[in-house]
Amino acid sequence: MKRTLGLKIDVDTYDGMKKGVPRLLDSLSELAITGTFYLSMGPDASGLAVLQLLKNPRFLKKMLRSNAPRLYGFKTALYGTLLPSPMIALSFPELVRRIMAEGHEVQFHAWDHRRWQDGLPRRSEAWIRDWFDKGMTAFRNLTGQNASSFGAPAWLIDDRVLKIVGDYGFNYLSCTRAREPFLHAGPMIPEIPSDLPCFEELGVKTTGENILSLLADGGLHVLPVHAEVEGGIWNTHFMQLMAEIKKMSYTFSRLHEINDSLKRDELDIRKYRMVLLPGRSVPCAV
Repeated sequence: MKRTLGLKIDVDTYDGMKKGVPRLLDSLSELAITGTFYLSMGPDASGLAVLQLLKNPRFLKKMLRSNAPRLYGFKTALYGTLLPSPMIALSFPELVRRIMAEGHEVQFHAWDHRRWQDGLPRRSEAWIRDWFDKGMTAFRNLTGQNASSFGAPAWLIDDRVLKIVGDYGFNYLSCTRAREPFLHAGPMIPEIPSDLPCFEELGVKTTGENILSLLADGGLHVLPVHAEVEGGIWNTHFMQLMAEIKKMSYTFSRLHEINDSLKRDELDIRKYRMVLLPGRSVPCAV
């Protein structure tokens, strides 16, 4: 069976962009691997996550399991509260150019990641449209091109989001956790989901072994990666995992290449649902 792996690399924070992305670029270059970077454009309001610590005990468990203080740093925990919110990708135009120059794909992840992740169900449709307008304009100004894909923060979507994304001409989405690509009921846009677990969900001691077992039988897979995690304190473990996957004769493909290889008329039409996955603090679209 064909062995294809896509790397979906989310950049959620200012520190992840500043420090994690360069480290990941160096790591991927060393292994001759390319991936798809989903960039957050606008303000880093990570400090608002403190509200989740008070409201959601699962979020606290996740922060402790993933060693969040070391992953994200002290300043990140204050952005949007005691410290002003710095712009994420917009602060690093040269780094974005480097990502593209080294053969990676760049796509749109977020305008304001934290406020989407923490409050999408409470936001109005006008707020969602404004969020997309700001983010897509920023993406176009930064890269000189329109984003052809959207990957929702925290795999969080609703019916309003799927209606709105249909207005932006995306070639494909990567907004869910699922076993295989499908067409979203409604907008009929192809979805290339993440089917493998994250390091931060399982913990560094078991993630590599778990992922290798899931890849043993071949097929098409997408691994979700975070610049703050695999480009941070768990970079060595990520590098070791990538080297092991290469030994398994996997081809690494950017997500747009996977989308181009799909036969649209053979894809199932599916409706997402929200499920709390192991290691997550809030439900994801699956």
